[in-house]
Amino acid sequence: MVSPLTKGIHHLGLTVSNLEESAAFFVSLLGWKEVRRDNDYPAIFVSDGTVMLTLWQTRKDPSIPFDKDQNVGLHHVAIAVESEADLVGLHEKLVQNSIRVEFAPELLRQGPAKHMMCYEPSGIRVEFIWLG
Repeated sequence: MVSPLTKGIHHLGLTVSNLEESAAFFVSLLGWKEVRRDNDYPAIFVSDGTVMLTLWQTRKDPSIPFDKDQNVGLHHVAIAVESEADLVGLHEKLVQNSIRVEFAPELLRQGPAKHMMCYEPSGIRVEFIWLG
C-alpha cells in the first residue's frame, strides 16, 4: 500500500463579499481567534486551534450568488462540534444573531449524528456536525 503524499488540510481559503462580517461570524459568534490580517490583499486568517480559514475579500461583489445545485465550487464547509448540546446552543445563538439557517439540528441519515446548516454573512454554507 502506498502512503499518502499529503498530511491533511493546512488551511482553507474562502473568498467572501463582506470580509469584516464574515470574520466576525467566526470570531464573535464561534469563538475563533483572528490569527492575522493582510491589509494589502485584503484577507483575515481565523482559526479554532485545529482548522484555519483564510477569508479573502472579493475584488467585486458577485451579482449572482453561489448555487449549490448549479455551480462548480465549494459546496459547504463542515465544522465539528463537541456535543449535541453545543450544536443546539449554537443554533440558538445563530438565530438570535439573525444568521440565516438553512435547517436546524436534525439527524444525519439514521443518526446518532446530528447536523445543521447555515450561511455565514457572505453567503457561504457552513455545516455544523456532532458525530454522536
